[in-house]
Amino acid sequence: MPRPRIYRDNAQKQAAYRQRLRRRQSVLFRHKSDEWETPHALFAELDGEFGGFTTDVCALPHNARCVHFYSPGQDGLKQRWEGVCWMNPPYGLALRQWVKKAHESAEQNGATVVCLLPVRADTVWWHDIVLPHAAEVRYIRGRLQFGGMGNSAPFASAIVVFRPRRAADAILPRP
Repeated sequence: MPRPRIYRDNAQKQAAYRQRLRRRQSVLFRHKSDEWETPHALFAELDGEFGGFTTDVCALPHNARCVHFYSPGQDGLKQRWEGVCWMNPPYGLALRQWVKKAHESAEQNGATVVCLLPVRADTVWWHDIVLPHAAEVRYIRGRLQFGGMGNSAPFASAIVVFRPRRAADAILPRP
């Protein structure tokens, strides 16, 4: 005896599959915004390693990790970044602009910019900016638990460091 049909045709079956997939993805990747608060322990470790960050280039007043920080109202992308900067940018569509600004600030202003980024090895900006220009890329083992979140992030993270060319050359000679 054949199994009873659940769907009228293949199109209806595919539509039901896509709907189940959307439901599953919305649960896995649900987050109210594209801002992920830096974990305290991770920041403290990096702050000590880099001798103290001077500026948090993209923060909110309630989650800024440095005394000097740029809030969305000040638009860190329009500011001059100098010294040793911390960057945990919004992970939305503007992520490429933040990473590009970090690279440019290291090259043009002599800044060292330490970034907490989602690993997006399948994107153009990762291949065009991070891989050829970052002095260091440190992949974080496991998934981070960002501040204010009950669960770990649904994506891998990395610490990406952009240094001034002369400092980067002393650490990693460029071809």
